[in-house]
Amino acid sequence: MKDEKRKDVSWQGKCSDTVYIAGSEAEGHFSLINEACSMIIPESAHSAYDKAAQYFNIKLWRIPVNKDFIADVGAIRRCINRNTILIVGSTPGFPHGIIDSIEELGELAFSSEICFHVDLCLGGFVLPFARKLGYPIPPFDFSVKGVTSILADVHKYGLPPKGTSIVLYRNHEIRKATAVLVRTHEVNIGHFVMLIMLHKLNCSWDFLHFFLTFYFLTYSCEVLINSILFNLMAAGKQNQFVAGYSENTREIMEVSKRIQKGIKDISELFIVERPDMTIVAFGSNVIDIFEVNDILSSKGWHLNALQRPNSIHICVTLQHVPVVEDFKDLRDAVQTVKQNPGPISGGLAPIYGAAGKMPDRVMVQELLVDFMDASC
Repeated sequence: MKDEKRKDVSWQGKCSDTVYIAGSEAEGHFSLINEACSMIIPESAHSAYDKAAQYFNIKLWRIPVNKDFIADVGAIRRCINRNTILIVGSTPGFPHGIIDSIEELGELAFSSEICFHVDLCLGGFVLPFARKLGYPIPPFDFSVKGVTSILADVHKYGLPPKGTSIVLYRNHEIRKATAVLVRTHEVNIGHFVMLIMLHKLNCSWDFLHFFLTFYFLTYSCEVLINSILFNLMAAGKQNQFVAGYSENTREIMEVSKRIQKGIKDISELFIVERPDMTIVAFGSNVIDIFEVNDILSSKGWHLNALQRPNSIHICVTLQHVPVVEDFKDLRDAVQTVKQNPGPISGGLAPIYGAAGKMPDRVMVQELLVDFMDASC
């Protein structure tokens, strides 16, 4: 199978489409993939990889992170076998804001002749500018040998509407392998592809009875793609574009540092490891952090609950810049829980707490599915 993977560029095209496996929807692209094939990701990777694996019937191995809460390269190496098609690294990981060792993972992928996808969803419009500003950001892009695809969510720190992402491939051959071509489709092709074909081939509309896409979505994404273009054009010339995003990055990186300091000043709390970017996760060995989260939610804050360890995180944005010095809500919530422990009415602390303590993860899934099914 290694020889087949080396010769088949379509295999390399299965690195990503957003976080779905790119090229998976194309006829013939699954000629080598069956139930035995697998991808390996750290526990800190986004849950969308689980969704993709379930959709396409690919075995998913989630490997525990190491003591620094980053991908355990040694453990991933031990799990690679003849059926492995993909490994993933995050820059940074969604739970704790910590960057995986992309260079080590890249070397591992290159030597193993498998795909390596870098999840740059959160960091895509922060880390490049942070590195230029002098922050200690390790290599994470195509300068790293072994990286075959990168995903960046524009709708996060790029600031367009929700649902806009960019998938980058190391070369055109990998990208071409993601194309879906239906030659007898009776519906007109997307306007953008029409214009290119008519311009370059000088062909008539009669020849355009086919459908072509490089993406998992089709027409529904056109408005979102245009929103990216207009948002970036609004920044003006390139120097204004870079200056604008650089200033945004500087502000949120500095605010992140001040938030970390404010949390450290509250003795009942601890920060999970050392965040590399603008996500700060924190927990407590003294009180129930999920009860703290419920109180903060009642005051208008929106933080995400985490487990292993039980904690919550804040994703720092420009909205936090004017309120960064005010930790009153957090201090009050900590003291309330410390003096009067117990869930508040309508809070989610019991659900999160129970899920975190259950050793049987199937039971956790059933609990959460039943809860969501009854709530929506």
